[in-house]
Amino acid sequence: MTNARPGMPGATRACPHCRETILESSSRCPACKHYLRYDAGAEASPAPAITPLRIEGGIRHPADADPWEYTVVVTIRNGRGEEIARKLIGVGALDASDQCTFALTVEAVTAKGKRPGKGGTRH
Repeated sequence: MTNARPGMPGATRACPHCRETILESSSRCPACKHYLRYDAGAEASPAPAITPLRIEGGIRHPADADPWEYTVVVTIRNGRGEEIARKLIGVGALDASDQCTFALTVEAVTAKGKRPGKGGTRH
């Protein structure tokens, strides 16, 4: 989870359905797709997300080789190169002539919370 205070951009919480860490501002969990809010704001169409990063690629196992095992890990680093998050996404195996496609997508939306130093009370 993040150090951001509740109500600030970047603040997180756990999804009550799947327990993944999600943005506090989310009205729908990006992991399990369950709706989290049923207030008037959630009924309106959410602001469209932009996709500043999308990477897709695949691997094909050669027909004449032993089975492969794979591990999918995603790492996030800040501007100083420090690792701030690391998540094991999944594991699996490929047999002869199998193929698998992987996609990484980063979606961004405009934060609606308070910004540090822009009013509000500090405790």
